[in-house]
Amino acid sequence: MAETDLQDADLDTPVQGEGEQFDEENRLKPEFVRQVRASLRDDNEDSTYDLVEPLHPADIADLFELVERDERATLAAAITDLMSSEVIAELNDYVREDMLEDLDPEAVAEIVELLDTDDAVQLIEDLDDADQRAILAEVEAEDRTAIEAALAYPEETAGRLMQRELIAVPDSMTVGDLIDYLRSNDDLPTEFWEIFVVDHRYHPIGSCQLSWIMRTPRDIALTDVMKRDQTLIPVDMDQEEVALRFQKYALISAAVVDDDGRLVGQMTVDDIVHIISEEAGEDALLMSGAGEGDINEPLREAYSARVRWLIANLGTAVVASAIIAAFGAAIEELVALAVLMPIVASIGGNAGTQTMAVTVRAIAMNQLTRSNTKRLVLRELKVALMNGATIAVLIGIATAVIFTPQLGGVIAAAMIVNIIVSGMAGVLVPVAFDRLDQDPAVASSVFVTMITDSMGFFAFLGLAVASGLVSM
Repeated sequence: MAETDLQDADLDTPVQGEGEQFDEENRLKPEFVRQVRASLRDDNEDSTYDLVEPLHPADIADLFELVERDERATLAAAITDLMSSEVIAELNDYVREDMLEDLDPEAVAEIVELLDTDDAVQLIEDLDDADQRAILAEVEAEDRTAIEAALAYPEETAGRLMQRELIAVPDSMTVGDLIDYLRSNDDLPTEFWEIFVVDHRYHPIGSCQLSWIMRTPRDIALTDVMKRDQTLIPVDMDQEEVALRFQKYALISAAVVDDDGRLVGQMTVDDIVHIISEEAGEDALLMSGAGEGDINEPLREAYSARVRWLIANLGTAVVASAIIAAFGAAIEELVALAVLMPIVASIGGNAGTQTMAVTVRAIAMNQLTRSNTKRLVLRELKVALMNGATIAVLIGIATAVIFTPQLGGVIAAAMIVNIIVSGMAGVLVPVAFDRLDQDPAVASSVFVTMITDSMGFFAFLGLAVASGLVSM
């Protein structure tokens, strides 16, 4: 959202009519945000509460992003009982951290105790160790133990992200026993749709959906109706692999097991939706070198994340410039070479970026493995040949008409060479990083750009010299 527009506009503009807080794209209207900010400015907590109360928790979280940073604590104080666990869970990470900095440990602990374990962990995992300890000291012992156990696992693994609130029952139960247990036990999750069946070692041996339980006679054993075919998630599995398993097997939930095969938690599809969105955005931003790309990210962090890749690109540009300098005499002899060089490099760069995007996505989705790498390389080589031939004909004819037929032939040949090289670089560079256990989305673009630019200039200028069109 454009914060500048909100800052400069009239804060007293009213919202007209009930239910008009949203525009046609279901986003909070600037007029509504301005009225909330005006209410905050006037210290009118009742008015602020009345404005915010009809909103969904996700929209309240959006509202916190849209107001000024120094207004967020005031907004939170004005709508205290609306600050539900759903709102906290939906808050942008940076916005949530800013709010936590303004709250004392006791207040944060109260929020933590409202959340499921996975959301509580997400709330405090990025805080300093001292802040974490201060907050956890105020949390009830049971919740504190669960959160500390989750924080012991590496970031972005199933153990860190899983929900510990689940229902597990012994395999000796009948359907009737289970129904009686669910009705009589008050200490159960408020929302669930699957029940895990475990053996005496607490290993999950099956699961039952609530719909099955409701339709099955009471005297039937759970082991006779449960689903035995399970997809178990190791506690140390990376979140991206977890998401791929949910997609591949169309899962709603899955049991998380420790190294001994004991049931320790569950992953649910609502968690996976967030992971898929996060990973997709992360890969796109990493390929561009934009860091986390969050508009709420502190300036220093945004600068640090982006400038290192710009420096790396500066280095690759120097390589390309060195190649141009080596053919300086040839360029002076025929100025048309300088005019056409950027075209060769630009088209090659675009071709390399296209192939790299396809390859990185295939690796991320587990579509590209050691079993089919050769097939993908050959496929992209064929695509590059067809693309190269098409572009070469077009640029060759245009150059021949505007300049000379010989120069048209040179640039056509250079275009074919560079597009083929770009296509191969777009596949092989990400694959090489993946084989080295490095994230192919992080550094592939830098190397692919260097290869396409350098080879584009070298092929064009080198062919111009080799053809006798110019001399060195």
